[in-house]
Amino acid sequence: MRNLLAIYRLFRFCLHVLYGLALIKLRFGRLDLPARHLHIKRWSRGMLKIFGVTLEVSGLAARPGPKLLVANHISWLDIAAVHAVIPEARFVSKADVKHWPVVGWLVDGVGTLFIERASKRDALRVVHQTAEALKAGDTVAVFPEGTTSAGPELLPFHGNLLQAAISTETPLQPLVLRWFEPGERFSSSARFVGDTTLVQSLWRVLTAKGLSVKVQVPPMATAHADRRLLAEHVRDEIQQGLNLS
Repeated sequence: MRNLLAIYRLFRFCLHVLYGLALIKLRFGRLDLPARHLHIKRWSRGMLKIFGVTLEVSGLAARPGPKLLVANHISWLDIAAVHAVIPEARFVSKADVKHWPVVGWLVDGVGTLFIERASKRDALRVVHQTAEALKAGDTVAVFPEGTTSAGPELLPFHGNLLQAAISTETPLQPLVLRWFEPGERFSSSARFVGDTTLVQSLWRVLTAKGLSVKVQVPPMATAHADRRLLAEHVRDEIQQGLNLS
């Protein structure tokens, strides 16, 4: 039965992805930003629904206007979870994602900024690009761990991209993401770590039962002018949120 459910979900997932591609290619160019954000929110919530994911939102509403969202990173579904709550977010993602079949076209179509993480020069370029987006009034989202973690304990935060918020005096908004399922406070089905391939991770999510994600929006002000201190501070805030959620 579980395999049959997974196959059914996979069929719906493929149709939903094709719908998303058609939406971006055929309609996005004629839509204003509020309409685009509404479609992104609906599409992302539809994606979670297809996988049987229950979405929980906790905390304050995200502050209006430009902001730098800083979130922990567990799954390739994190972007859908955030867009289901804050659809205006433009993510900074590793350049590899742009070359993923189909998924790369989707994330590129919604304004993602891509970074070559191994290149210091490219990191500087993306910091400037992020700062320009913030000054233009955009909301930008980053995963400062630089990769996915298992969930309970955060990896060290890299503070380079936080410099964009400091230099533009843009508010910082932490996000706490926690995937869970029956019997597991931190879901093993959702995590995308180690040598797990995208296909293996997709199958685990397709076969999961009772998978949920909690998106917590705690308040925070940009308190430090030093990006390393700021990275440590926001990491502590997110870790505390994971411990208490």
